[in-house]
Amino acid sequence: MGGYGVVIPAFNASGTIAETLRSVAAQTVRPELVVVVDDGSTDDLAGVIDALGTPVRLLRQENAGPGSATTRGMAALTTPFVASLDADDLWLPSKIERQLAYLESSPATSGVFCHLRNFRNDLPDAPEAAAVPGWSRSTMLIRREVAETVGPVIDPPGGRGEMIDWIARAREAGFALDMMDEVLALRRIRPGSLSYGRDAARDRGYLEVARLAMLRRALNKAGPG
Repeated sequence: MGGYGVVIPAFNASGTIAETLRSVAAQTVRPELVVVVDDGSTDDLAGVIDALGTPVRLLRQENAGPGSATTRGMAALTTPFVASLDADDLWLPSKIERQLAYLESSPATSGVFCHLRNFRNDLPDAPEAAAVPGWSRSTMLIRREVAETVGPVIDPPGGRGEMIDWIARAREAGFALDMMDEVLALRRIRPGSLSYGRDAARDRGYLEVARLAMLRRALNKAGPG
């Protein structure tokens, strides 16, 4: 089927990146390349990665947001398939193998996501019971033409909602994206993380994503002027 590469945007993730990278290294189908994009971290992210001794390509940029870091990482890959993962989340060992098999059996499908479970940062071995559909960076495996066609992952105000926007744009471009029922990823919930709790300033991004989606639909209906 061809190989896959992994993009991990990271900002001050020295406390979790080792566990995240170990979950990638434990995949039953190994990646051709793992790209970590340091989005202006002020901690010792690079030192932690170096100490692991695992083959990782580390790129650095000024702090611009997880979408910008994801875009840069995707541009660094030439593999037929692209996977992505947040720097504090985990993959279960068969994630990529199961998703590659799904795409092989569904040639009309351009990308596949999976269910995930949340787990608390202070209770890493006690995932919460509920499994939810993971329309997120950490569950995604796409064919490379999706990334090339849809373009950059755009960071909205507040730093939340960039993947919702990107997935919506992929669908609007005509790509078929499927959701697997299996739980193949774990999402870390911790105070201060982008996915933790409600935050009015951060949640502005969701409103902007919704506004842009409505604007695109209106323009599509209006057609060429």
